[in-house]
Amino acid sequence: MNTDRIFAENIANEYAPKDTSKVVALKKLDRKAKLPADVFGYCFGILSTLVAGFGMCLSLQVIGPEEPATMVVGSIVGIIGFIGMGVNFPIYRMLRERGKKKYAFEIMELAKEISES
Repeated sequence: MNTDRIFAENIANEYAPKDTSKVVALKKLDRKAKLPADVFGYCFGILSTLVAGFGMCLSLQVIGPEEPATMVVGSIVGIIGFIGMGVNFPIYRMLRERGKKKYAFEIMELAKEISES
């Protein structure tokens, strides 16, 4: 087995012009429709989890002064974080459906062209 030849072919393939087929364009459109919802879902979910964790740390007096007010503030912050986690998935679904509606016509036309040929 000639590894030098395989290595050279791999490098040559990286620099060769890419074939922009309709299937590749369809995959790109699909990603373009779903990406904003995915990014929002991950970012908002992580932020909500951090807020809930911070609130739990405050309410359990792991951080902050050991006063009753810290426990109350921590509970409120924690509840806000839990609410954020609870609404994350419905917002994600709404954004994903909006993205699908936005690109539905282009995706359907391209899919029809692919299936006819």
